[in-house]
Amino acid sequence: MYWLRYLLKEPYNSLHTPAGREFVGLLFKYGNSPRHKRTQVSFGKYQLTVPDTMSFLWQHKEIFADEFYYFETPNSAPVIFDCGANVGMSVLYFKKLYPNAKITAFEAEPEIASLLRNNLSANSIGDVEIVDKAVWTDEEGIWFGSESADSSSIYSTSAKKKIASIRLRDYLLAEKHIDFLKIDIEGAEKEVLNDCEDHLQHVQNLFVEFHSYVNNPQDLAAVITVFEKNGFRYYIDTNQHRLKPFTNHKYRGNEIMDLQLNIFGWRE
Repeated sequence: MYWLRYLLKEPYNSLHTPAGREFVGLLFKYGNSPRHKRTQVSFGKYQLTVPDTMSFLWQHKEIFADEFYYFETPNSAPVIFDCGANVGMSVLYFKKLYPNAKITAFEAEPEIASLLRNNLSANSIGDVEIVDKAVWTDEEGIWFGSESADSSSIYSTSAKKKIASIRLRDYLLAEKHIDFLKIDIEGAEKEVLNDCEDHLQHVQNLFVEFHSYVNNPQDLAAVITVFEKNGFRYYIDTNQHRLKPFTNHKYRGNEIMDLQLNIFGWRE
């Protein structure tokens, strides 16, 4: 019956947990909605305004159904840095996991940062510090291309504008212990990690979404070196089964990106 288990693997994985079943329900509810249109969505006890329903659906799958950010700590009020908080899905999950968590949420795109602030308020989550600036290596600002969903970045082909920035290294040094550091900053992770590489010893769990952009150095080895230098055990997940990779070089048909990886690091 191996063939049957193989054929039913994805449906089973999607339906064997309540959150997975919720994701399937959201697919039916919002899957045919127009792309890149501001929409009111709801799931569980939450209500949000999102700029793109497809991005919201995959955020729900990764964050709530697959629980990419699940971690355990004896601290009842863990310190969490959420770099690239987008519209707030990750913050909602962290607060569900640890209601007393001390969260600093960074979001560079002004329009998305406004949605983040409004979504947290609408869901009665008020004890989160929101920093509406780009996570970077200095405070001199950064040229940033705005997109309509969750892919605004320094590598965007859209018209760029200079936005305010913070130096993540300074925020790390201000904390004695950080339970979870999430870095999903659309390509800026390589420079930021390089700037912070000597100041991660007090970080317990580190998540990095790695992005590789066409015609730019990939530098994956440099990112992994930061994990190894700081004593993290790590796991790498592509979250994509790409057919014919020697000729199919684009990430999910993306015209400017050729690789995306999720890197999970923890201390034992």
